[in-house]
Amino acid sequence: MKRKYAVAASVVVAASLTLAACSGSPEEEPAESSGPVTLTLSGWSLDITPEFQVLADGFKAATGNTVELVEYDPAEYNTLLTADLGAGAGPDIITQKEVKYVPVFVDGEQLLDVSDVEIPDAVSGASSYEVDGAQYAVPYRQDSWVLFYNKDIFDAAGVEYPDGSWTWDDYDAAAAALTTAEHFGTYEHRWQSTTQGFANAQFDGDIFSGDYEYMTDLYERRLAREAAGYQIDFATSSANSPTYQGEFGKQHAAMLPMGTWYVASLISQQTSGEADTFNWGFAPIPQVDDSTVDKPVTFGDPTGFGINAAIDPAKVDAAKAFLEYSMSDEAASLLAGIGITPANTSDAVVDAYFAVEGVPTDDVSKFAWSTHETLPENPTDANTSAVQTILGTLHTEILTKAKTIEQAIADAGAAVAAL
Repeated sequence: MKRKYAVAASVVVAASLTLAACSGSPEEEPAESSGPVTLTLSGWSLDITPEFQVLADGFKAATGNTVELVEYDPAEYNTLLTADLGAGAGPDIITQKEVKYVPVFVDGEQLLDVSDVEIPDAVSGASSYEVDGAQYAVPYRQDSWVLFYNKDIFDAAGVEYPDGSWTWDDYDAAAAALTTAEHFGTYEHRWQSTTQGFANAQFDGDIFSGDYEYMTDLYERRLAREAAGYQIDFATSSANSPTYQGEFGKQHAAMLPMGTWYVASLISQQTSGEADTFNWGFAPIPQVDDSTVDKPVTFGDPTGFGINAAIDPAKVDAAKAFLEYSMSDEAASLLAGIGITPANTSDAVVDAYFAVEGVPTDDVSKFAWSTHETLPENPTDANTSAVQTILGTLHTEILTKAKTIEQAIADAGAAVAAL
């Protein structure tokens, strides 16, 4: 059960009093802030990732407290951040870019227990930040994987749009029907999640089990599409390193399984001219069968905020208030207004998201965004990072045909058993 934490404009003073009442002797109490507090927050690619500044501005308007952004290289984010934390130079609020590293931060005693921060019912993904029954971060965004599709290419080929009831058989058939000399039927990026994420979520997979037979069906389908020329093969993609934004945005592929974060990017790139101008939408990701079409099963990890365990005690209340603000209807609506998928998907937030110019407003797109069972790609566990590395090798071995599916699965199982 989450305990209520102080909120609203006077949050700093109110929360300070609450915590002071629960602490020990007066000499052990942290010094209270007598005025507005300045917090630091880690982020990445700030010029193209506006969500951090949007939340910082909204929090200042609501509380008077300032949040200064600290930018890290996105490719080395966890490494650089860990080094700063080890040196005592880490920011006050730590953005959790990848859930699989949460246990690492917790084991290093680098995250504050924030179990007393209230998490609204409309917020999903919070369990990804629970370790041994304690909450070490809270989610502010929760992307889920959907199927983007180019309506113009579908129309030209006379193929009906995905209507929310598609299975993987329907997807395979559409990929074949949409492929021409000008474009592929679909594009699946090189990430292991583009196959394994769906297998884990839809086939009741357990990445810690060491038994990965459940991945066989989707790998067989992918290899068959590549062999038939309905999508670029993995080896060619690895050699040429195309971006998924370029493949879909420049109409080299008619379909693209991808996370909902791509909505904002595609709108922005069509506006700037980086992407072609065409009509598009998104639909639920195909399912194993029709038993889950009313609530499609997909995957995705949240992005969240934790607090540096070495934060100045006088700033703790304001930092917790920022975490609570980041999950509020107000903050979620601000995020939705720039095309971000917030962890809070209350009705008000849904309305704000689909009011954004450029976001598809058809019923299937709305259904795909708001109705789904999103299972974590990276279940929180001390072995998550190691297991995902092994499964990444499995992915490469299968798609480069270095090993058969059966052999790669067997070898991955043996490697996990040896952890």
